[in-house]
Amino acid sequence: MLLIPCPNCGARDQSEFAYGGLRAPLPPLDASIGDWHTAVHLRSGEMPVREELWYHACGCERWIVVSRNLTTHEFAPKDAS
Repeated sequence: MLLIPCPNCGARDQSEFAYGGLRAPLPPLDASIGDWHTAVHLRSGEMPVREELWYHACGCERWIVVSRNLTTHEFAPKDAS
């Protein structure tokens, strides 16, 4: 069981959330198809800590950004700006 820190509701079970994917920088909209392909599909290895988006479906119904350590699965809240 993973406990995800919701800034509005406190730490909650993972079953209350829907995973929204990685929060990764994307190329500008006028970038080439090759640049988009590289950014979306060809990541240069997974980092041990990454930013993820989670939707608190069974709680405050808000999107949150968290930092998760892929080794320990520890979560830390991030500023959603």
